[in-house]
Amino acid sequence: MDERRGFFSGLIEWIVIFIIACAVMLFLRAFVVENYYVPTGSMEPTIMVGDQVLGQKVTLGLGQGVEPGQIVVFANPTVDAEHDILVKRVIAVGGQTVDLRDGKVYVDGVELDEPYAAGLTYELPQQAPGVSVRFPYTVPEGYVWVMGDNRGNSADSRYFGAVPERNIIAIAFVRYWPLDRIGFLE
Repeated sequence: MDERRGFFSGLIEWIVIFIIACAVMLFLRAFVVENYYVPTGSMEPTIMVGDQVLGQKVTLGLGQGVEPGQIVVFANPTVDAEHDILVKRVIAVGGQTVDLRDGKVYVDGVELDEPYAAGLTYELPQQAPGVSVRFPYTVPEGYVWVMGDNRGNSADSRYFGAVPERNIIAIAFVRYWPLDRIGFLE
């Protein structure tokens, strides 16, 4: 009888440990950090197709906004899009003016130094239905302007317009896969 009681006591203990571990994992994923798979080449060479990154949610949860230069994960504003979640770099925030001239990006009249960007930056020949972006473009308050680092292969704010800050899910900060490319994102 004591052996049976010991078995059930041990089993209950393991079940409780499992439930606590799952609860901690769900809490961390919901409020602290989450992993994301990058399926496209729009952020090359910074993030390659198939890379997996971690995005932190703490600063957003504390009400801190994002800053230009940060890489963010956000809900795709394009209806009927192939990908629900996108990863892009913040170029400008609410109140700033973005302009594209001679293949370069200007924010508030100052040319950006973008060593991470591949290719020249031009207006896209096609925009999402119902979107009309003309340059110079002033980002509305509560929105951000995002672009992929691979400027010739990125459907970004040039395509779908400024992104509401409420659509931002996380700030990507580290690549953890593949193992030979582990490191912090710049």
